[in-house]
Amino acid sequence: MSVLVLVLAVTAACCLGIGFVLQQSAAQRAPLGDFLSPRLLLDLVRVPRWLGGMGFMACGMVLGALALSRGELSLVEPLLATNLLFALALSRRWTGQPLGRQGWAGLTLLAGGVTAFLLAGEPRGGSAVTDPLRHWLVVGIVLGLAALLTAYARRSRMSHAPVLLAVAAGLLYGLQDALTRVSGERLAEGGWPGFFTGWQPYAVLVLGITGLVLVQSAFETAPLRMSLPALTAAQPLAGIACGVGFLGDRLRTDAGSLAGESAGLAAVVAGIVLLGLHPAMPRDISPDERARDLQSH
Repeated sequence: MSVLVLVLAVTAACCLGIGFVLQQSAAQRAPLGDFLSPRLLLDLVRVPRWLGGMGFMACGMVLGALALSRGELSLVEPLLATNLLFALALSRRWTGQPLGRQGWAGLTLLAGGVTAFLLAGEPRGGSAVTDPLRHWLVVGIVLGLAALLTAYARRSRMSHAPVLLAVAAGLLYGLQDALTRVSGERLAEGGWPGFFTGWQPYAVLVLGITGLVLVQSAFETAPLRMSLPALTAAQPLAGIACGVGFLGDRLRTDAGSLAGESAGLAAVVAGIVLLGLHPAMPRDISPDERARDLQSH
């Protein structure tokens, strides 16, 4: 594993974790009438804390793109999942909550799971899949699942919507990461003309905006502990699926390696859930607090 890729990916995760906390702190005070509407972004763009969160998120995405340009998607995605550690660290600073057994258990599972997956799978690059059917099948499955989850979230509104929207956004972000890597390869091979004549850069932009609306709607309707774990778990799983599915990433496939990879991913998800449910994560605000914030604006 390249030390540069490791540093870039972990630094990107740090920026993303801080950005998510700042964004949710602002989004939960937005009008509920903006649910799943682009108007939500227009309302939030006037909130300094949200803009600060977007700044951190933008830095994280740039650093993540640099990591993806130098390392396999199946290697970078699990490292990006550690953004929850940095989100928890900022939340702990605000709330003063100690880590406790739950926090340490979640931290150990997340860090140990990422390490186990990388050691067992030994992600390495390969030739991109040239079969267009397989390429579009993977893309279609990811987009289809995201669309179904969003449609059900719109119907369920406040009950399960935050988790469903966060999973949908995580799927889109995982696909976005895959297409970001493809866009970087087009830029390296064909320069700017090759970059702008491909559909991937435009798809990255559309996926980013769509995912942003989904994430902010999830942040708006529930505390961070309900949405961020689902987002953080879904993104690397979708990214790894895309990496292996059509980017040519290769993982070890003998029985022992597959068992280690599965155990590692399961530990990552379990750690994410434990950290996401930690008492240090920001609480929801009351309807009275939301009303006061709206009146002050």
